[in-house]
Amino acid sequence: MIDSAFRPKYVSFDCYGTLINFQITPVTRELVGDRLTPEQFDRFVIDFRGYRYDQVCGEFYDYQQVLHDAYARTCKKWGLEVAGDAGERFSDAVLSWGAHADIPSPLKKLGEHYPLVILSNANTRYLDVSVPRLGADFHAVYTAEQAGFYKPRYAAFEYMLDQLNTPPEQFLHVSSHTRYDLMPCHDLGFTNTVLLDRGYDPPAPVYGYTKVDSLDELNGLLGL
Repeated sequence: MIDSAFRPKYVSFDCYGTLINFQITPVTRELVGDRLTPEQFDRFVIDFRGYRYDQVCGEFYDYQQVLHDAYARTCKKWGLEVAGDAGERFSDAVLSWGAHADIPSPLKKLGEHYPLVILSNANTRYLDVSVPRLGADFHAVYTAEQAGFYKPRYAAFEYMLDQLNTPPEQFLHVSSHTRYDLMPCHDLGFTNTVLLDRGYDPPAPVYGYTKVDSLDELNGLLGL
């Protein structure tokens, strides 16, 4: 649990899924069409999520191609033909997404008290479109493209720490993803982390995060 007396130097966030509503399933459904039963499609979506994670554990490359390659690997597993424009269609979808409805107001309030930072698993061009939709001012926005690494690679977080010249224990890091963010943060010495629970990943409380169901709840824990 966050110590009520803790005052972070920065409050850092994951972006897609945590702040921006990650809605990749509709375009996935369009691409798959009627080639799978509803039950099969649900399992396909789970596999696709896993391949997206695996795809970013190596060297950095363009996010649109990451999405295409993860989808292609999932299709290979399921014996489906891959549309040549799949990556472009996923990329267009990312650029169309907006903030979760429960984000703008409490995020703006939080930003009135603490410098806000984003560390995002995407190319800079996506954040240039998405961040203005969040309705808050950010001290800094860092991307995988700038860092040269995707999360969960430690180097992505180390890039943020180096840019801000601040040790991990002075951050409050917030994410809806345990595997991409909260597990590597734990390993790197982030002592104050928050799971904004949107049901993406299995719980892993051994990693010492505080779970909240809304940003309003987090603001309350910080006394705002």
